[in-house]
Amino acid sequence: MTLGVLPYVLALVLTFIGLYVVVAKKNIIKIILGVIMLEHAVNLFLLLLGYRSGGTAPIRSPGDTVSAEAFAAGSVDPLPQALILTSIVIGLGCLALMVSLALRLHEKFGTFDMTRIRELRG
Repeated sequence: MTLGVLPYVLALVLTFIGLYVVVAKKNIIKIILGVIMLEHAVNLFLLLLGYRSGGTAPIRSPGDTVSAEAFAAGSVDPLPQALILTSIVIGLGCLALMVSLALRLHEKFGTFDMTRIRELRG
């Protein structure tokens, strides 16, 4: 395995670990942590997609003499970075909602275990 593929493999492993935690665990707090891991894995993958070795920031000055094609070929793509920032804000809102729902469930049922909550419906 080359060193250039390693970050993609790590993002994939992080995705699978987060997915396993969401699917297999019964504790609500662990499920929330799995969702956070999935969000971070997606953000890492988007960051890797926008990376360009030796790339520069996509900011053009009025006095630049470089052509638009050469400038675009040498700069990184800003769209994944904007998507990551948006994803972080949305993820924070979802995290706050999940934690508040988990706390309300704990107030009502006295546990974070999903199997016990299903047994104690009412």
